[in-house]
Amino acid sequence: MEASEFRDAKKQFDKLNVVILGASGDAVKAQASFKEKYKLNFPLLSDPEFTMIEAYGARRMKKFLGKSFLGIVRSSFLIGADGKIEHVWDNVKAKGHATQVLAVASERNGGVPAKRS
Repeated sequence: MEASEFRDAKKQFDKLNVVILGASGDAVKAQASFKEKYKLNFPLLSDPEFTMIEAYGARRMKKFLGKSFLGIVRSSFLIGADGKIEHVWDNVKAKGHATQVLAVASERNGGVPAKRS
């Protein structure tokens, strides 16, 4: 599962000074149960009104079994210290995704851990 991969790689992200945040349309209570069940070590953002999720373009029409519906497309965003999006992963596959993000974050940082201020 994607969240577990990010959990397991958190120390590596920390060395690059990259903060991991998860977001979903689930209520805070449901997210708390999910976070506890999978022992996640990063914050989950609840967006039941889909305000942020839509602003990032991650909620759009999807198809499943020939039916169209409005849903969340699994996406990741690497946001720089200046608040600008540096890289987008759209419609990602969960398995191995944390490794992909870590590789790009490391490359953007010259392959060395970021200096903490």
